[in-house]
Amino acid sequence: MRLLLDTHIWLWSLLEPERLGARTRAALERGDCETWLSPISVWETLMLAARGRLALEPDPERWVRAQLARLPLREAALTAEVAIESQRMRTESNDPADRFIAATALVYDLALVTADGRLRDVPGINVLPND
Repeated sequence: MRLLLDTHIWLWSLLEPERLGARTRAALERGDCETWLSPISVWETLMLAARGRLALEPDPERWVRAQLARLPLREAALTAEVAIESQRMRTESNDPADRFIAATALVYDLALVTADGRLRDVPGINVLPND
């Protein structure tokens, strides 16, 4: 299975693993899964820290770099095709980050792991709901 972690799922897996559903936890613990992360999730994490909504020690940039080095994540590059798809897809979300993450799942053919109801219903995207 090839999984794209939504930003909150990535953060929960690191900071609040008790918020992960049983299926999500099991999928993340499987040794045969490829786990992917969009650079948009890194950007969102740094933005949350800059706004004071997330405390990351010793500082946000070093925390993010340490987590990326520690975990076996593949980077889902932000390509022109992802940008085009982010504008073409139908979703209830107007959040650009959500649109980019959903488009990344579609373009890379990844199952999006999310608890976001607006992303769970995007046509054409395979979703692993956090429940």
